[in-house]
Amino acid sequence: MTRTKKNGNPATMTRKAMAIASLFAFGLATGPLAQSDEVEADRPRVNTQMHGDAAGAPAPDPDTIIVPETLSAPSYFGQIAFEQNCASCHGENGAGGTGNGPPLIHPIYEPGHHTDGAFLRAAMAGVQSHHWNFGDMPVVEGVTEEMVVLIVSYIRELQRANGIE
Repeated sequence: MTRTKKNGNPATMTRKAMAIASLFAFGLATGPLAQSDEVEADRPRVNTQMHGDAAGAPAPDPDTIIVPETLSAPSYFGQIAFEQNCASCHGENGAGGTGNGPPLIHPIYEPGHHTDGAFLRAAMAGVQSHHWNFGDMPVVEGVTEEMVVLIVSYIRELQRANGIE
């Protein structure tokens, strides 16, 4: 006979325990990063043990982001959609710096690690925080899949202009 608590079944209790254990482990893994005394400690960083050395680069200084002089047509419209729907959290030109979301012009978001589909899923369904300490990303209300495709085109052009392939 399986014992259950008054308010839950064994499967639910196991999922909750695993979620709590994951949060605790993530906190232990990122704790030393949050306590860093480095000069650029005010810029968020990603856990390099999990994602490699390039991922540990600090968030870029927004003033250093290279913006192409011209954008493709999809990226032009993507820039407009980004500014209306994403910049309040991810910063002007995806540079971060708002305190509400990570920079998207960062090696952790290179296409080999975060595919275009990952951006689509994040905007349409939300995503749990797993690289940064900004909290979970909520669903972006009012965006369509077509808008997200344009936004991703814009982000990818910015990334390429900044050496992120």
